[in-house]
Amino acid sequence: MTAIDYVARAEALAPLIRKHADDAERQRRLPRVVADAMSDAGLYRIAASVDQLGGGADAVTQIKVIEAVSLVDGSAGWNLMIGIETYSLMIAGLMRNRELIEDPRVIIAGSTAAVGNATPVDGGYRISGHWKFVSGCHNAGLFGGLVHLLDDGPDVPPPNAVPSMAVLPAADIQILDTWHVGGLRGSGSHDVVVEDVFVPTTRILAGIGTQTPSSDHMPRNSRLAYNKVGVALGIARSAIDTFVDLAGNKIPRFTSRQLRDRSFAQRAVAEAEVRLRAGRALVFELVTDMWGKAQAGERIHREEIAMFQIACSAAVRGCIEAVDHVAQAAGTSANPIDSPLERPIRDVRVVGQHLTVAPHHIEDGGRLLLGVPAQEMMLAGFN
Repeated sequence: MTAIDYVARAEALAPLIRKHADDAERQRRLPRVVADAMSDAGLYRIAASVDQLGGGADAVTQIKVIEAVSLVDGSAGWNLMIGIETYSLMIAGLMRNRELIEDPRVIIAGSTAAVGNATPVDGGYRISGHWKFVSGCHNAGLFGGLVHLLDDGPDVPPPNAVPSMAVLPAADIQILDTWHVGGLRGSGSHDVVVEDVFVPTTRILAGIGTQTPSSDHMPRNSRLAYNKVGVALGIARSAIDTFVDLAGNKIPRFTSRQLRDRSFAQRAVAEAEVRLRAGRALVFELVTDMWGKAQAGERIHREEIAMFQIACSAAVRGCIEAVDHVAQAAGTSANPIDSPLERPIRDVRVVGQHLTVAPHHIEDGGRLLLGVPAQEMMLAGFN
């Protein structure tokens, strides 16, 4: 049986994604035609195994697919990344509710940015809550939100309770128009509200925020980090390629030389390339090693997890620096709203703001490498 080339499938969607990228910016959400096309290509489910209705793609393939879409439009790449992540982390529980995911066009949106309440009733729970940053919610058929199970009382969850994940059809959620932002504007990361909706017990899953391995046996927090790197890599590559085209055509004011002939531009593209490529190469090297160990059932040591977190956060930081280098060298050409450089400048910064690849994890990873307990959420569980 010939393996499916999911990277080629993602690249083949480039014209469609590019055609609708401006629509995504205006509407502040991913157009459904793009989401459906990525579903039809099987991209949202590549990280789950074949027997879980997925593609069984390895970690490097996952990153490359997200990178290919983000190269065209960062918001589309972010939506795909969140969809891949949510499906793969919830699939073990969803297989007990297979009827919800039989349709390959069903996309799952979710949020771990807040915790709602689940009040027990006969046969299940009544769910209420308000969740933020639900990327892709307008195109989702299912929503998964963290909830506290209030089995021991009507209002207060037990101390140190681990939240569960409630799965609801999209018809049961209310989307609030809250995503008024600069970067990744087209990702549609609006708030979602659920008010007293019944969910059967079978659709209350184990929470995805624990430190237990995901279905592919990768450390869960490592998976959450490398997905984000794919988005940053694609955005940064787009900015560098755009700058190279610009430099070959622009003659800056008060000079007769093309931009590409100026030493400042030459240094800028060199610095940008080395930051992007170095970060990408290290993440790919480390994730390949970790993936091989995970598939073989071998232990992944905390020092390896720490180094991988450092690599992911540093790679995203490097992508931001790469975009900054070419944006500065482009001068005023990067500033107009219709400039192809303006959107990557905004978008790449949002990736670096995400908890899973934030720059402070570099220091925290260093703590573990020195034998000092980590303090931040991504690594504290591995002390």
